[in-house]
Amino acid sequence: MARQSLRENIIDAAVDTFHRKGFNGASVQDIAEVAHAPKGSFYNHFDSKEALAIAALERYWERIRSSFAVLREPQYPPHERLKRYFGLLTSAARTAEFRKGCLIGNISAEMAGENPALRARLATLLGAWTAAIEACVKEAQADGSVRRDLDPASIAAFLLNSWEGAVMRAKVDRDESALKSFQRVAETVFSA
Repeated sequence: MARQSLRENIIDAAVDTFHRKGFNGASVQDIAEVAHAPKGSFYNHFDSKEALAIAALERYWERIRSSFAVLREPQYPPHERLKRYFGLLTSAARTAEFRKGCLIGNISAEMAGENPALRARLATLLGAWTAAIEACVKEAQADGSVRRDLDPASIAAFLLNSWEGAVMRAKVDRDESALKSFQRVAETVFSA
């Protein structure tokens, strides 16, 4: 019988290893070593590396989803919440020294064209992420702090898509200039 704690260790190790090395750059052996697990135990828990990648995305998504609380903080107006949210994401990128990027973005760039199950899960996660931003954009439009002549879903999609591109550029440049540019432009383009 497979031990649950070992499965959890393997998932955590996969999040870290995929984040650092990418899907194709990370071997099952690499992940097993980080998890302090025998390589063979991987197959007691996962049918394939792709199945593990989906589990790793779920684990990473838990972290992303918890950051949505910033988008709902009632003590701040919605426009301020949007700025605070992307500031929080910038801070996380800075803490990682701009080396990891976003696991969802990284695996999307690397694997979306290669694996239908991964692509479907990534599409669902990106859709949910966009919806969380959209809810805050709608509130900001309602109070007049964000322009109302654009569809809130389009604004949210643009913000997330642009953010993911800025994160990729920050990973290349190893600094926050792309993230600061994103925040400056987003602020001026969408302010009412």
